[in-house]
Amino acid sequence: MKLSIIIPVYNEKATLLKIIAKVRAVNLGNVKKEIIIVDDASRDGTTEIIRNIKNAKKVFHKINMGKGAAIREGIKKSSGEIIIVQDADLEYCPEDYKKVIQPILEGKEKVVYGSRALGRRYKYAHFSYFLGGKLVTLMTNLLFFSRLTDEPTCYKMFRSEIIKNIKIESNRFEWEPEVTAKILRSGINIHEVPIRYTPRDKSHGKKIGWKDGFLAIWTLIKYRFKN
Repeated sequence: MKLSIIIPVYNEKATLLKIIAKVRAVNLGNVKKEIIIVDDASRDGTTEIIRNIKNAKKVFHKINMGKGAAIREGIKKSSGEIIIVQDADLEYCPEDYKKVIQPILEGKEKVVYGSRALGRRYKYAHFSYFLGGKLVTLMTNLLFFSRLTDEPTCYKMFRSEIIKNIKIESNRFEWEPEVTAKILRSGINIHEVPIRYTPRDKSHGKKIGWKDGFLAIWTLIKYRFKN
């Protein structure tokens, strides 16, 4: 069994090597790890750092295309039976892979999300981020009759045959509600497990903003009713 870890990167020279080290340090027993780094045309020296990283698949975009486009390329390059997305910052803890992957290894689930809201303490950098995440999750549940607690989480893990059969059309952050919407519409259950979270704000490089929240809601509505 192999876990493909897709790391979309844009201007993360301060944290990239640290998160790579954390990913490599995780012991998943008999599950092998495959690291796929997608550089979305970084301009801060990140690209040069990636070129020197060994034992990882690499994709380099010539122009900045967005997180969704990077994930799409990463999925194409993946060879694992299971796929997870890992941001290049230090907000999420790779040690939590163990909790997220377990329901899939046991054959109980095909899609598992790591929920920050189910964690012991839900920290956030700013109330607007907390509120935006809650609103997107609420809209997901209202539109698809689901019971998710954290739709915008980075830790989305899939059996590869599930995610590879989904045509991801979105290029930016809205890829997440798009994928969630298409999974729920198909009747596949999304299981959640608690994870840890250490938030950062825009002063530390956070790129998502309030406009992305509105776009996420529009994306949910779009794919709820799109034929």
